[in-house]
Amino acid sequence: MVSKRPRRSLLPVVAVVAGAAALAALPAFIDPYSLRIATGVLMWAGLACAWNIVGGYAGYISFGHSAFFGIGAYVTGILMQREVGLAFAATLPLGVLVAVAIAAAIGGPTLRLRGAYFAIATWAFAEMLMQLATVLDVTGGTGGLSLPAYLNEFFFFYVMLGVAAVVYVGAWFLLERTRFGYRLKALRDHEPAAEALGIHTTRVKVQAFALSAGITSLFGSIYAYWVTFIDPRSVMGPEITDQMVVMVLLGGLGTVWGPALGATVLWLTNRYIWSSFGDTVVYLPILGLLIALIVLFLPNGLISLLPGGRRGGGVLGRLWRKL
Repeated sequence: MVSKRPRRSLLPVVAVVAGAAALAALPAFIDPYSLRIATGVLMWAGLACAWNIVGGYAGYISFGHSAFFGIGAYVTGILMQREVGLAFAATLPLGVLVAVAIAAAIGGPTLRLRGAYFAIATWAFAEMLMQLATVLDVTGGTGGLSLPAYLNEFFFFYVMLGVAAVVYVGAWFLLERTRFGYRLKALRDHEPAAEALGIHTTRVKVQAFALSAGITSLFGSIYAYWVTFIDPRSVMGPEITDQMVVMVLLGGLGTVWGPALGATVLWLTNRYIWSSFGDTVVYLPILGLLIALIVLFLPNGLISLLPGGRRGGGVLGRLWRKL
């Protein structure tokens, strides 16, 4: 009998490609405002996936990822100024390289910390970088930085879609099908045991941290060009990391597809509340209630409801098999 395992192993890739193809047709059926919301969903899904590499697979809760988002935004913003005049596409790899280099530099010492100590260290780093951006002339200080306007929502939607699709396929392959992913999950589950097996845990953690930072920076660069104006608070504020964390917890910590689900639900909820009430003040208590319900009734996240979700296919998966 021919094994079906190789064919099944490609199902996530096929699903992403099919989903991306379906989303590619979405702009033809929605208005510009809805298209902008859809672009935001794609961006946050990518950011949640990036944070999940460190928080979900390595088991290190980082509260400083807004720093890398801001690094990407400012590298693109500064290099696209008239004095430099680099094209948008040329700034993307430069932003990623800067973020990866900084993440590797700070990852060595900080990733030796565990639990709340690591979380506080990353938060302090992000706060330091945000304060630095408020006093530097090159960043525009508190006055912010304007980028050349490119008012084409279709362009940004397809850029976000392409990057998010590549990130998710790459994350699935790297974290679920390679030795790097197995090592990462091994140190998350029991770091001393992983070291006893010969895994260089510090190197693996730094690699994961740098990879996560590079992806976050990439979306920060695209965001800066998309909104055409950035300031320290808008691209380095702590609420950026907070949303990444909540999206991953909501969707499913340590799963490949959970962050996308959590980002979609949370961002659509955010935009619905904003459009209905004119602000997002009511969003915080609703968010708190949603998190409480998820923790109480779905500790594995919304992904556990889907067929093939964590632990036996999820609630809907078991129901599907009975039908």
